[in-house]
Amino acid sequence: MKRILLFMIMVSAISIHGQKIGELAPEKPLEKFPLNSWGIDILVGESGFGLGTFYRYSFTNTTTGFVNFSISESKDEREFEYIDWYGQSYVVGKKNRVFFLPVNFGLQYRMFEKTVTENLRPYINAGVGPTFLITSPYEKEFFNSLGYSRMEYAVGGYIGLGANFGLSKSNLVGLNIRYYMAHIFGQGVENLENKYRKNISTFYITLNLGVMY
Repeated sequence: MKRILLFMIMVSAISIHGQKIGELAPEKPLEKFPLNSWGIDILVGESGFGLGTFYRYSFTNTTTGFVNFSISESKDEREFEYIDWYGQSYVVGKKNRVFFLPVNFGLQYRMFEKTVTENLRPYINAGVGPTFLITSPYEKEFFNSLGYSRMEYAVGGYIGLGANFGLSKSNLVGLNIRYYMAHIFGQGVENLENKYRKNISTFYITLNLGVMY
């Protein structure tokens, strides 16, 4: 009887000791970042470079609302640039320069919140809103042509995939790949002579630089 009792005590001790060894460490609490962020966007796309600005507000750890605005040149995919013997470039048949100015309101959703390190915070985002297009005569010098510019209107939006980097609670650094779409009202825009575009679609790689507060 004493041997059985001793055996049971030993088994209990081993069991208790094993549970202590196997206990999981408490989960590290998620980093809390400031709710507001503001900054600039540097865009690189099929038509060249662009600049923009944004404001974001975090409703939860995973959901953020935003508004952003940008300006960039929009070229017709049929444009072809030539360089003459004197080193001057021109586009045959080009009628107007077209500038793309979208204003978008949308949501950003953080993915893999609990499985990816806080240094890399991936997200998907989407926005919609009014889009403005400014056309100016290509035959005139750039600054002089602005006096002859016209405004066209469209509705559009984009979907994107991106990430914010680092653990700073004051500086925001991120990268976002966006696919923009816009439908132009009326006849459309005339980049090339007698060739109107009513729909615009383009990719941008966007570098986000800002502050959080």
